[in-house]
Amino acid sequence: MIVEDDHELRRMFRFALGVAGYTVTEASDGMQALRQLELERPDLIILDLGLPLLSGLDVQREIAAHAHTRDIPVVVVTGSSAALDGIAVECVLRKPISPDHVVSVVAKCFEAHEKRNRG
Repeated sequence: MIVEDDHELRRMFRFALGVAGYTVTEASDGMQALRQLELERPDLIILDLGLPLLSGLDVQREIAAHAHTRDIPVVVVTGSSAALDGIAVECVLRKPISPDHVVSVVAKCFEAHEKRNRG
């Protein structure tokens, strides 16, 4: 699931991941993302921190707070270079982002998540 309010960036993520063979769902704000999570559990969430209505940090906290979603790997997307201490996420994508980079980070996050769950 891609949670990103920037339409062009969301479209680039969807295209790059679709070409790489991933099935992609989308949400354009934090509230929509949480509603979709109630209906369908994605394998991974790409989450922009700067979302309207409900921030990406608040969405991440909601994901982490519930047993049925807390083990979903989360890739945080941010334009900030600040440290993300205290945020329990699998990976970070810092803007600007290329299509190849998003696919690479998603693949690495899936791999890291699988290793952690096995060992």
